[in-house]
Amino acid sequence: MTPPVRPAHHRDDKEFMTTLAKGLAVLGAFGRQHPTMTLSEAAQVAELSRATARRILRTLNALGYVEQNGREFSLSPRIVDLGFAYLSTQSWVDRALPSMRRLSERLDETCSGAILQGTEIVYVARIAARRIMSSVLSVGSRLPAFHTALGRAQLGFLEEAEIWRRLMSLRIEAYTPYTITEPQALFDRVKADREQGFSIVDEELERGLRALAVPIMDGGGQVVAAINLSTHSTRTTRNEMRERFLPELKAIAQQLSPLTGR
Repeated sequence: MTPPVRPAHHRDDKEFMTTLAKGLAVLGAFGRQHPTMTLSEAAQVAELSRATARRILRTLNALGYVEQNGREFSLSPRIVDLGFAYLSTQSWVDRALPSMRRLSERLDETCSGAILQGTEIVYVARIAARRIMSSVLSVGSRLPAFHTALGRAQLGFLEEAEIWRRLMSLRIEAYTPYTITEPQALFDRVKADREQGFSIVDEELERGLRALAVPIMDGGGQVVAAINLSTHSTRTTRNEMRERFLPELKAIAQQLSPLTGR
């Protein structure tokens, strides 16, 4: 999990609940890098005072969302309820899974679905092929949106100013020799992917990993998620992905679009 995005204008919103935001910041501080934390560590990661972090952790512990073992705090299994509550509202996921599974089995490649959250994507569906990449990903896993096909397929639908805001909030790093690290080049790639209606990311996040993604739209023309197929670069060329993968993914996305209206 990552800390929630704090809107820059929240100080002008009289309805904004600062206490709730701080509580969510503490929950978001836990994750793969911080599976357990002391009070001091939670305060530091969430950028809160020790006193505030203590009150929040005690409250979360009383509600059953956080467990305490000595000086260490960790998320409890009950936190999963929040994630499943969200997934239960996403009817497209249940409807997509059978088609994604058939496609994955027919092509023997991994098929995934993800939503955009800030500068990351969050996996909400994943059908792994028998041959998996070195990365171990599952529902709930997060990856940097600007360096994934699933992320770029959705980022292009944001206003240009918002794309830049999210882009400039990042500390861009090179995951491989092929990672695009220049901000203008990343912005241009996102916009180009929006224009062509799909995104291909070729070994930018992981050596050997090549992925193609398309957006899923709602009835009002707003992007709600993206689905992809990923393969090893030695198995499938970029042209083959456009010829074989793209029509298959577009067909699934078009079937789902009428079903994602709110």
